[in-house]
Amino acid sequence: MNNKVPNNRAWLLVLPMLVLVAFSAIIPLMTVVNYSVQDVLGPYATFFTGTEWFKTTLNDPALQAAFLRQISFSLIILAIQIPLGIGIALIMPKRGWQASAVLILITLPLLIPWNVVGSIWQIFTRGDIGLMGWGLRELGINYNITRNAGDAWVTIILMDVWHWTPLVAMLCYSGLRSIPEAYYQAARIDRASKWAVFRYIQLPKLTNVLVIAVLLRFMHSFMIYAEPFVLTGGGPGSATTFLSQSLATMAIGQQDLGPSAAFSLIYFLVILLVSWVFYTTIMNMQKDKPPHGGA
Repeated sequence: MNNKVPNNRAWLLVLPMLVLVAFSAIIPLMTVVNYSVQDVLGPYATFFTGTEWFKTTLNDPALQAAFLRQISFSLIILAIQIPLGIGIALIMPKRGWQASAVLILITLPLLIPWNVVGSIWQIFTRGDIGLMGWGLRELGINYNITRNAGDAWVTIILMDVWHWTPLVAMLCYSGLRSIPEAYYQAARIDRASKWAVFRYIQLPKLTNVLVIAVLLRFMHSFMIYAEPFVLTGGGPGSATTFLSQSLATMAIGQQDLGPSAAFSLIYFLVILLVSWVFYTTIMNMQKDKPPHGGA
């Protein structure tokens, strides 16, 4: 008979982290929930409003338009960066000094702060001193991100692709390097084509890595703020005003604490919901896939 008394003192080691999480996440979240159901008129003047701010937020045409722009941007980013990142990872050197050099060069955009990225591209696209803006002007292309919504959208997409595709490429590269050499040896014995190797060996082994890449890129692209704010300021008009900019304007610029709190909760829940849909869909596709790619 085991009469040993369990030692639960190890929980004391976790307690500081629990306290830190409570102050950095749970308590602020509860504060936002509290504000979302109240009308704050002053430090000691609040009135319970129930779901009024949620209804107001959901029925706001400007926020609905910003939501559609946000979804469109995230889907375009995923459609470009995931295949491009896989392609870059496939052509990267596998070993030697070339691999180290490429890894260093490809990660440089990830080291640049987000607001600095916006500043770099703002200068880059100027027609007087920017290489891209000057080059397009010399080619006779009327390019202006402050007046043309299409130019602003294309520039923001290019900026995000340049900034974050290296992350997808690095994740895919690590996934490819983890595939045992025995798989490639078997493929060479069977005289499999490069497409067959990619389709039946590399892509299935990248599934878990791609789940991480899709979730990370979706969550960040759906919360993008600094880059378009610095580059275009949300313009021309509201063409590049995304949800994060609308939230910042409502909370900081207008000091509408109740509506902005309700908006932030809806924003948070949408990100969780869409991320869960992405994750569930990708994992179900992997489960339904026949072994070895066979029928």
